Amino acid sequence: MFRKLFGWYRSTLGSAAIGAVLLWAALPPLGLWPLAWIAPAWWVWLARRKELGRRHPYRAVWLAGFLFWLAALHWLRLSHWTAIFGWLALSFYLAFYLPVFVALARVAVHQFRVPVILAAPVVWTGLELARGHLLSGITMASLGHTQYRWIGLIQLSDLAGAYGVSFVVMLVAACLARVEPCEGKPRAFWPLLPAAAVVGAALLYGQLRTAPQQSAPAARIAIIQGSIDTEIKSDPNMRAEVYRHYFGLTREALAKYRDVDLVVWPETMFREPLITSEPGATKPAEYGSSEAEFQKLLAADSAESRRLLAMAAESIGVPLILGIDRYHFGPSGMQCFNSAVYVARNGDLLGCYDKMHPVPFGEYMPFAESFPWLQRLLPVSMSLIAGTAPAAFSVRGIRVAPNICYETVIPHLICRQVNTLRAKGSEPDVLVNLTNDGWFWGSSELDMHLACGVFRAVECRKPLLIAANTGFSAWIDADGRIVQQGPRRAPATILAEPQVVRRTSWYLNHGDWAAGICLGTCVLLAGGGIWSWMAGRRKPFLHNG
Repeated sequence: MFRKLFGWYRSTLGSAAIGAVLLWAALPPLGLWPLAWIAPAWWVWLARRKELGRRHPYRAVWLAGFLFWLAALHWLRLSHWTAIFGWLALSFYLAFYLPVFVALARVAVHQFRVPVILAAPVVWTGLELARGHLLSGITMASLGHTQYRWIGLIQLSDLAGAYGVSFVVMLVAACLARVEPCEGKPRAFWPLLPAAAVVGAALLYGQLRTAPQQSAPAARIAIIQGSIDTEIKSDPNMRAEVYRHYFGLTREALAKYRDVDLVVWPETMFREPLITSEPGATKPAEYGSSEAEFQKLLAADSAESRRLLAMAAESIGVPLILGIDRYHFGPSGMQCFNSAVYVARNGDLLGCYDKMHPVPFGEYMPFAESFPWLQRLLPVSMSLIAGTAPAAFSVRGIRVAPNICYETVIPHLICRQVNTLRAKGSEPDVLVNLTNDGWFWGSSELDMHLACGVFRAVECRKPLLIAANTGFSAWIDADGRIVQQGPRRAPATILAEPQVVRRTSWYLNHGDWAAGICLGTCVLLAGGGIWSWMAGRRKPFLHNG
């Protein structure tokens, strides 16, 4: 029995699976973050070996990756029964990154004689950048995200983004893997020196970047976290319950905190849509009325939607940022946007932001225009249209820039929005994320989404506020500290008093320069490996049975 277990441990599948289990345990819901520093060591050992095995070793590595992603992203299946197919498909796709990592690291180590302690972090970081861009991009469950509460370490993100933290964690794991004997090489302790040096340098940089900044609070912002299950929200008969819940929490917050400058509600929690139009709006086919009647109804509906927003602000007496559906009628017909609106205390509509990065298969169905039956597979009746520009709302002399839902999962998107506003002379002082995480029933998705917000705050050096239905709402400062956090799947209110301090960020100014170099190296390694294969020099490092 012991011999069989040891044989499995030494096998390709065994090493890949052990690393996958340990990294899963480092992520939410367990959150045993120290395990992230050792979990990849088993994958690095696969890169060090001269041969992986005789029977389809890369299939075994892919299988370990597939099981890892199924477990890490299990919450995807909770949003709707059709999401099970998306969960399986996404896990199937993401599983390929692990065998690609092993293959490229092996090319670097065995063909180009690159030390594994350098090859592993470079390849891993490059592939994380690719994952953040391909197929709409997803960065959740990144290696560096396991460290989101280690404030000293994550300051590195203002140089190289969250990818930089992943680089450091993988480098340490590679150094630990290099310590152990492998393929006739004896145990060596010298790799502990570069590991300690890199971590020490990162922490020293973090200490310098978190020097105390003295500044008075810029504004008093009340974040309203209701707890309304998405299934209930989507029921038209429950709109009154949603309003009772959120208006009640808002009035409690205003009575508790006093002198509030702004109230923020989560994504789509204002249930009456905003109706907008432009001259020459085309009557949609589903409208059976005449053109004149349609224009009359459209004007009336638009006025009514604004009246309802005005009533909300006037009844509270405080400016509001609300998550809302926006239906826009133009020459191309009706379009649906996921929006954030800014309403003055007197009811005037002062600004609107349309979500720029809808989630595929969640908020829009690819190819639905050509195959309308595909739309019925989504939990929403219409696919969303992407917004075209960011927005910044002026609140008590500061600028607040909203983003919506999973936009905080895409680092380059948030940086691009801030830089676009800066170029227009409207650089935001505070970022606000409006999200409805009620789809996921209090699962580990809440933790993973929160971690993304922490890194976006550090990368942009801006305070980031999160208003999340069912949680986690949060006030995150520009160093990534979670100053306040709401509960899991329960109502709460948070009074955020963010400080506005003008701070620079290399990452904001220069983008993914470091991770881009790593990705370029991956492309070169892939080219070298393919050339070797095509030239007929099939090497052990490419052996796949």
